[in-house]
Amino acid sequence: MNRSVRAVRSVVPWVVFPLLAAAGCRAQDVRGPVVQPPAPVVPTHRSVPQPPSARNAVLWVSLDDHLGRGTMPDRSSSPLILTTAGAQPLQLQDWAGKPLETADTLRFSWRLVALTEPMEIARRVAGPYASFESADRVASRWRDQGVEARVAHPEEWEVWVPSDAPDLIGMSLRDVRERIVDVVQPVLEGFSGGRTLDGPLQVIAPDGLRWDGGVLRGPFRLQADAYGSWTFLEQLPVERYLEGVVPHEIGAGSPPAALQAQAVLARTWALANSHRFGLDGYHLCSDTQCQVYSDPRQASESVREAIRATSGQVLQLDSQPIQAWYHATNGGVSAGAEEAWSMDPLPYVQARADGSSDWVGSITLPIQSAEDVRLLLNRWDGAFGAGHPRFRWNRLYTAGQLSRALAAAGQGDALPTALRAVSRGPSGRVLALEMDREGGAAPVTLRLDAIRRTLRRLPSTLFVIQPEGAGAWRFQGGGFGHGVGLSQAGAIDLAGRGWSAERILDHYYPGTKLAPLAPAPETTPAQAP
Repeated sequence: MNRSVRAVRSVVPWVVFPLLAAAGCRAQDVRGPVVQPPAPVVPTHRSVPQPPSARNAVLWVSLDDHLGRGTMPDRSSSPLILTTAGAQPLQLQDWAGKPLETADTLRFSWRLVALTEPMEIARRVAGPYASFESADRVASRWRDQGVEARVAHPEEWEVWVPSDAPDLIGMSLRDVRERIVDVVQPVLEGFSGGRTLDGPLQVIAPDGLRWDGGVLRGPFRLQADAYGSWTFLEQLPVERYLEGVVPHEIGAGSPPAALQAQAVLARTWALANSHRFGLDGYHLCSDTQCQVYSDPRQASESVREAIRATSGQVLQLDSQPIQAWYHATNGGVSAGAEEAWSMDPLPYVQARADGSSDWVGSITLPIQSAEDVRLLLNRWDGAFGAGHPRFRWNRLYTAGQLSRALAAAGQGDALPTALRAVSRGPSGRVLALEMDREGGAAPVTLRLDAIRRTLRRLPSTLFVIQPEGAGAWRFQGGGFGHGVGLSQAGAIDLAGRGWSAERILDHYYPGTKLAPLAPAPETTPAQAP
């Protein structure tokens, strides 16, 4: 339950009272059966308007989320402070454009405001999950049954469905019912005190806004989310968004063809995933849960040229943007999507050796045994992107370190006594990592993306495990990231060999088409005020 809202959990029984009639009243005899009114529909969450379609070239990107969370009747949570980057002041407006304040710095604190009428919400919850992809796969199982399932991100990824939704086989669910009596509202601080405001609010920054060591142009928006807190976001064109993504994802000094390939993928990924935060009324975040987005001024001229050279181009399958995953380096063998997340295989991202013809000819897939993985890890000559510093790596974990990692993931703090990779995917990546534990504690099995989400020092799941004395294990591995789709180190390597961006993209996403994406028709209900 969200800490930013005082909510009372309760179960309210439905009581049906019989219809009373006077004895001997003949009019009662000719009446039809009494029809009970339908039970009221209890929402699963606070409703938030949806943003405009991202396919019409504007993205709403969160810069800071869950603002105001933790506010109490006698204490505000951390303030939001906004400062102009130049001589012209910031302009604060309401959602209709009415001016509210003009100042070099805007400072917002938070307060609880009582609702006129309490609000009841109820839902069933599955999760948490280590990624949106895994959560969305669970949501799709409900959708296949006609259930409205939404992916939420209150802290970790979850799936929310109505309280009367059916069980899912093999899925542990929890039921949540809340009675919300107050909400968090922003307070604009000034010399004469604070002014409580309703959202959404707009911030115009003629000279830009200082943010996280850089400058962003905006415009900006402060709006409520589905959890009782608030989000500060930037509204910006897709092409300007790419200027803040490409240099941070692949490096501004990469060869032109690699920069162009990265620009296409960043654009494709953004459009294909613009529903990711639909529950909260925006498209994307700005951290590693999405694509890292920061100060677009850091884009070099070569980055801007790569974006211009590929303007509007996205990778498509059946006229829809593909799931354009990418990562730092695959260690010489690409992974299928089903090896990284709980989802069905996709035809354009499958396990295969990534290197010269000699490298490809020397590797037989599937790679199932630890010994075959070890043989792969002891080689690198001929693999694309082998110069990356994490193409090969070693990590040592002690029982104490593993215990603390498991405890942080809510798995208890019993010390592990043995580790096993119990299953592997076609590329040799570990799909399930099992740990025995002391003191009679039940074994723990980490699966797919939960492996790296829990053991955060592991660069990838392409590894073998070797005991290293009492209570310690060495992980010998290759690659950095999930291994699905384009290897950035591989793309840089191939660009250096003279490959074009189109050839690089076709190599990593065979069967897809590079073309502009048609705009989506706008509908008034989808617009947020």
